[in-house]
Amino acid sequence: MKARYQYRFYPTDQQRQSLAQLFGCVRVVWNDALAFCKQSEKLPGYNKLSAMLTQAKKTEDRKWLSEVSSVPLQQSLRNLDVAYRNFFNSRNGKRKGGKMGNPRFKKKTNQQSAEFTKAAFSVKAGFVYLAKIGNLKPIWSRELPSEPSSCTVIKDCANRYFISFVVEVEPIEINAKNQSIGIDLGIKTFAVMSNGEKAQSPNYARIDRKIRKLQRKLARQQKGSNRRNKTRIRVAKKHHQINDIRKDFLHNLSTKVVSENQTIALEDLNVSGMLKNRKLARVISLQGWREFRVLCEAKSDKLGRTFHAINRWEPTSQICSDCGFRWGKIDLSVRSILC
Repeated sequence: MKARYQYRFYPTDQQRQSLAQLFGCVRVVWNDALAFCKQSEKLPGYNKLSAMLTQAKKTEDRKWLSEVSSVPLQQSLRNLDVAYRNFFNSRNGKRKGGKMGNPRFKKKTNQQSAEFTKAAFSVKAGFVYLAKIGNLKPIWSRELPSEPSSCTVIKDCANRYFISFVVEVEPIEINAKNQSIGIDLGIKTFAVMSNGEKAQSPNYARIDRKIRKLQRKLARQQKGSNRRNKTRIRVAKKHHQINDIRKDFLHNLSTKVVSENQTIALEDLNVSGMLKNRKLARVISLQGWREFRVLCEAKSDKLGRTFHAINRWEPTSQICSDCGFRWGKIDLSVRSILC
């Protein structure tokens, strides 16, 4: 099975300038191809878009595209082709999940990325060599389990740089302490386990209040000004701070749950429907219920566990877990029942 390993790195001034040029070229190629697709009566495939890119490099307006590696530019066109394919499969019902929207134009202020295939990068002696960029020195928090098949350089909205590898990992067989466990997710208490344990989610209120204050300040500032750009970066850093705290909590909890239990049962929550409640939408969106489920599923496959998603329409709170008797709907103020 495939997994993604991500590391942070700190580029030099010269590398930062080269990466900015690369991100700009990838963004322009994507936007030009997307504009051409929107104007065409019939959607062009990857081969036609690739030929257009080759012709564009010979023109005066786009000749600077030859100054960067051609591999990330070609990967950008492949990603656009996949995005359109997923969009049409979603509309036709061939793709599971919610309806996907049209591919959008890339912005300079959003997250930037560039993907390199095996021919355009190498990992040697603790350095990562990228074509026409040079050697990057990531912070190796853990070793790569195998040779990576692709590499993606990322710059997020808070001006942090990451390098991400796709590697092949082997499933691990670890004996579980317990046979099974059921998990109920909530707001005040993030998770209540069937064995009596509870997991409290981190308190995001202090950082969230700062985000609201900065967003009000951002709304009053003039668009395009340097002060607005500084405030935008401050807002992005606060959002990433919450994201890092939540990701650390969810990874630790999911690892503990999956490593100790052979069978994991989790309710399939209608999160998108719950977010329509304007009084609880902000608190629910901070919890990361869907991300926790995805982590549990992925780690269950890795460790050979069994994962069950209980149907959201199953009346689990109306049925006795011991004898199976169904007593029907009850008031929310009733917290325990003697069957």
